[in-house]
Amino acid sequence: MSNISEDGRQKIPRIITFRPSYEEFKDFSGFVDYMESRGAHLAGLAKIIPPPEWVPRKSGYEIDQINMTIPAPICQIVSGKQGEYQQINITRRAMTLRQFKELAESERHQTPKHFDYDDLERKYWKNVTYISPLYAADVKGSLSDPDLEVWNIDRLDTILDYVNKDYGIEIDGVNTAYLYFGMWKSSFAWHTEDMDLYSINYLHFGEPKTWYAIPPAYGRRLEKLVDRIFPESYHNCGAHLRHKMTLLSPQVLKQNKIPFNRITQECNEIMITFPYGYHAGFNHGFNGAESTNFASKRWIEYGKRASICRCRKDMVKISMETFVKRFQPERYENWLRGVDYGSHPEEPNKICPAPHPTLNKYTSPKRYNTCIDCQNENSTPESPDKTKLTPYKNVSCPTNCLQKRGCCVAMAVRDEQSEVPPSITSAAAAKPLDFNSTAVVKLKRVWQDLPSPTTGNNLLTNGIIKNTKRMRFQTKTILLDEDE
Repeated sequence: MSNISEDGRQKIPRIITFRPSYEEFKDFSGFVDYMESRGAHLAGLAKIIPPPEWVPRKSGYEIDQINMTIPAPICQIVSGKQGEYQQINITRRAMTLRQFKELAESERHQTPKHFDYDDLERKYWKNVTYISPLYAADVKGSLSDPDLEVWNIDRLDTILDYVNKDYGIEIDGVNTAYLYFGMWKSSFAWHTEDMDLYSINYLHFGEPKTWYAIPPAYGRRLEKLVDRIFPESYHNCGAHLRHKMTLLSPQVLKQNKIPFNRITQECNEIMITFPYGYHAGFNHGFNGAESTNFASKRWIEYGKRASICRCRKDMVKISMETFVKRFQPERYENWLRGVDYGSHPEEPNKICPAPHPTLNKYTSPKRYNTCIDCQNENSTPESPDKTKLTPYKNVSCPTNCLQKRGCCVAMAVRDEQSEVPPSITSAAAAKPLDFNSTAVVKLKRVWQDLPSPTTGNNLLTNGIIKNTKRMRFQTKTILLDEDE
């Protein structure tokens, strides 16, 4: 499939819709390969209309018969203007699926009247910052029948299963299924999948979803745009799109010459996202979808070179060792030594070595000082106590990733057999700054200087305020005691 039009200009890959027969549909991995042979991966997103013989849940979707609790629905608060928005999530208390449905269909949250999908899309972007919706995202479980053998999202049987087979690791929502219950205006922000994996999303019931997708060849262009629009987020984390907080309207993409496609997913339709395919979207009303990740051999080079957010502890990181060893054995030794030169599949002209292994199992540990933020190493002498993972402070990061804030360096375990040397010599020591303590001292001084006829009570605490509310700043999630 050529990407060059007759007038010589580059054509933008378009989303392909597939309508397989049941025989074609039976082989999941084989059908994914077929879609890519048709060029579906070039758009980053494809739609599949399953054959009528495929019925993932024979008992139907009567809500009262689905005994399910949503443990942590999130209220999505959007701020910004002119098509450039940031979304934070406030965690609400648990509710049943019936309660969520009633809320989604209430006068406050129901889908507005509209002429067609284009009209509804205009209403979404016009009102995106008003009346925050709830989204029941990342609910562990499956709505498919346990005995479903064909395209069972909870067990797709792809090479991603080696993570479980070789490491005994089950990652919720990555190699197991997650459920997503939406309402009008609940959104998923611009992102690629964890480790740039494939994903599958099946809409079991309810109202449609609108999807936006950027062809993988233009992914870097989107990243640069978002870094420029939100420089503070970029300063704090070079992979901040992994936080899933950024919403950009189609108009902003057009203004910045970033090609994209839009498509609507109806009930009983499947969407497939491909490696390094940025996508975003919103729900038209109350619905329920099931999703998970999967992999193919073509993904391995994407996975080896995927960007990783290191400022959040809950980010998914998958060791690529089993995949390189099994499917790229001729490159395995070079990869361990950090000299596996090549290019990102979407940047063929940029040659660089693939990053080192991240989550190996070790038998003969050799220790290096490693920055816990950017994972770069320096050659500060090893700890004399080989049995402890001793944190070392007052050592600056060799790449200065945290030098302005003070870099805390911890001892990391490496495989001695890999013979990966410390990459950069030790830099000058940098004293970590305790901004909280500094603020406490200043505020106490201000408190003491305030004129007052009575003594009063100093409500200032030393450290993070201790109360029954919990704020996780990095994930932008707030847990409240009471619902509004």
